[in-house]
Amino acid sequence: PQVCWLAPEQTAGKQKPYMYTQGQAVLNRSFFPCFDTPSVKCTYSATVQVPEGFTAVMSATSWEKQKDNTFVFKMSQPIPSYLIALAVGDIVSADVGPRSRVWAEPCLIEAAKKEYDGVIEEFLAVGEKLFGPYVWGRYDILFMPPSFPFGGMENPCLTFVTPCLLAGDRSLVDVIIHEISHSWFGNLVTNATWGEFWLNEGFTMYAQRRISTEVYGLAYTCLEAATGRALLRQHMDNTGEDHPLNKLRVVIEPGFSFLLGVNPDDTYNETPYEKGYCFVSYLAHLVGDQNKFDAFLQAYVNQFKFQSITADDTLGFFLEYFPELKEKGVDSIPGFEFDRWLNTPGWPPYLPDLSPGEQLMRPADELAELWAADSLNMEAIEAMDITAWRTYQLVYFLDKVLEKSPLPEGNVERLSKMYPKISKAQNAELRLRWCQIVLKNNLEAEYSKVKDFLQSQGKQKYTLPIYRAMWGGSEVARALAMETFSATAPQLHVNVQNYVKKILGLEEAK
Repeated sequence: PQVCWLAPEQTAGKQKPYMYTQGQAVLNRSFFPCFDTPSVKCTYSATVQVPEGFTAVMSATSWEKQKDNTFVFKMSQPIPSYLIALAVGDIVSADVGPRSRVWAEPCLIEAAKKEYDGVIEEFLAVGEKLFGPYVWGRYDILFMPPSFPFGGMENPCLTFVTPCLLAGDRSLVDVIIHEISHSWFGNLVTNATWGEFWLNEGFTMYAQRRISTEVYGLAYTCLEAATGRALLRQHMDNTGEDHPLNKLRVVIEPGFSFLLGVNPDDTYNETPYEKGYCFVSYLAHLVGDQNKFDAFLQAYVNQFKFQSITADDTLGFFLEYFPELKEKGVDSIPGFEFDRWLNTPGWPPYLPDLSPGEQLMRPADELAELWAADSLNMEAIEAMDITAWRTYQLVYFLDKVLEKSPLPEGNVERLSKMYPKISKAQNAELRLRWCQIVLKNNLEAEYSKVKDFLQSQGKQKYTLPIYRAMWGGSEVARALAMETFSATAPQLHVNVQNYVKKILGLEEAK
């Protein structure tokens, strides 16, 4: 299951096959013999021979090409096995910074270079200022074929990302801040078990938003965090707040028999990310001074670098670092006990203040209200200029329009004509939401956009909600779902194919 073999039609160039590995959480055991647990770290080397006309890349600190199209890789820093990754295909590279290059199929390399030139170094430099030295040498990005089902995978030295990030106007470059933040939280300091995945993801969300605040300002970061909180709300509403997976410390038990293992991938959801972010924000709130908390994060990374740790290690170090907080007994304040954070499912007991984002949310809320009205007040609509809105402000606006959909007859057509920046966007986050709005409002004139978007990429986070929306829609929408799936199934990852089949009632998901 770890090694993905793509036929030429599943790639961007459609000419040559492609192969990549995806190790997280426990799949690398099917790629090479290893201690497949994040609690063990080691260095590695690899020799990979590939056919002429193909290039191999790995998550390694050094590599060289030898004769017979053989590539030799070395990772000189100890890493957990899940971060060992290999990709082979028709791929080329271009430099985008002093220690960064982009890798992609030849047909995508110009777009990748244009989108990321100079961007990565800025994010890395801010990360180093906040969290300490970047120890991995290079930070390269590999743009995967469109069928890659994930947003990104933080393999050290070489992050694998979806080509959906190539929006053409740099409007999604900040997505890479999350993967860059893993260079300190996850890759350098690692959760010792998958049951405490929040140590990787909660700290990374916090670090991502610290970098984003330094680069884009507090209001924008709060707006982005508000969209994250909405995803957590949605997830908890779907599963029920008291679902055992809505704890930060998840018990991954083997069931009745020690032969029945549980796949940690089945426990993957928004909780470790967003509830984890809230817990780290709560720790910062207890400290009460951003500079002091930044200094703590640097000390934490320095203390535990190249190690795998538990939440007890993290929280023990926190209380030792701030003895005055330990004396006050902050770990057992009623309602906010550290133990409760870790072991009780449900909504976070503390939510960070996102009110600085209001200045960006308010106009988006007002505009959505105007478009949902029975008779449109075009004067008020035209008075609101959205040309300077950045991605998350537009996303927030579209989420509100979707909540209010279906809109009164004719409103969506007018909205579409009024804002080609939205209805004709190449930005995947905007395309996803526009497709959902088109389906919710039965706007058959734009169904072709839904099909085009599903044909252009196979990312699970985008593909499944659109199929759910089509299947929950009109007869025409259902027919579109069947027709689009039969045309695109071969270019989807096998897991995504199975999930879509389940939505369309074609067969049970395996």
